Amino acid sequence: MSIQLPSLKADNTLGLDVSTQKRIVAETSEDILKAWQLSQIERASFLILGEGSNVLFMENFNGTVVINRLKGVEIYEGTECWKIHVGAGENWHQLVKSTLEKGIPGLENLALIPGTVGSAPIQNIGAYGVEFKDACEYVDVLNLRSGDTERLHRDECQFAYRDSIFKHHYQSGYAIVAVGLKLDKHWKPVLTYGELKTLNPATINAWEVFNAVCKMRQSKLPDPAVIGNVGSFFKNPVISHEKATGLLSRFPDMPHYPQASGEVKVAAGWLIDQCQLKGFKVGGAAVHQQQALVLINVDNATPQDVVALAKTVRLQVGEKYEVWLEPEVRFIQARGECNAVEVIS
Repeated sequence: MSIQLPSLKADNTLGLDVSTQKRIVAETSEDILKAWQLSQIERASFLILGEGSNVLFMENFNGTVVINRLKGVEIYEGTECWKIHVGAGENWHQLVKSTLEKGIPGLENLALIPGTVGSAPIQNIGAYGVEFKDACEYVDVLNLRSGDTERLHRDECQFAYRDSIFKHHYQSGYAIVAVGLKLDKHWKPVLTYGELKTLNPATINAWEVFNAVCKMRQSKLPDPAVIGNVGSFFKNPVISHEKATGLLSRFPDMPHYPQASGEVKVAAGWLIDQCQLKGFKVGGAAVHQQQALVLINVDNATPQDVVALAKTVRLQVGEKYEVWLEPEVRFIQARGECNAVEVIS
């Protein structure tokens, strides 16, 4: 007799056909805590997912997967700012849109980033010159061992480019249950990237920024409901000023963005595109034709197809530019998360 294990195909936006031993939808912190305690008794691996928009399952998961659906949005108006307390299971884009509908700007540059609110601090999500940390006041974390909820203020979260303390000290044994946002009433548009540079800061409003960001993202990024993908697969590499200067002497058209640290961020999508990899396929996985930074599931791709494709992309870019791309995506093995760079090196 064969036992049908719970499928995770609908829980990862790459649409990979993987399963788990146990799948639990959590609507309260208590749901998460009980699931974790049971997994400890059973000595089973444990994983919390939002909408699965930033994970690559390399195989079936051998344990319990909890789908975080903690909801609720509370808004507090002060004289200088708005404060918003949001459940980790809320959809990020819907939060961005609903705050604008309530006359609260500040998140518009982060429109259409897939995933839940609870995933935002883990990655320190960012787009078009704005990062999650810019709006974050605190993150509430459930300590699964003690059952207590801890509040980490922004300065304690160790936010960096696509990085945070939630990828390190708070990666295991903790669950993000809510975030607190602080949005200044004295709104200033951030128009430093892409087509936003063409907009007039003196007359622009937050809705126009929101619509421009949505238009740009939709023109470049495929809808995961139509074509399986996790958005940007690789981080934009940050390299030394000296290295950037050397590359620009050879490739003067290379998009580059000087950082406050003195380092320079370069566009991973451009590097991949210059290697003529748009449309390149390995099995059922391919590099997207419109945006080379996106790897897509075009024909029932297996996890092995996606990993092999990522390896090829990294190798070709590395050999041409001596810049070694790192995945933005979390790689999940049977027993839990692993080092994505090591997997594709």
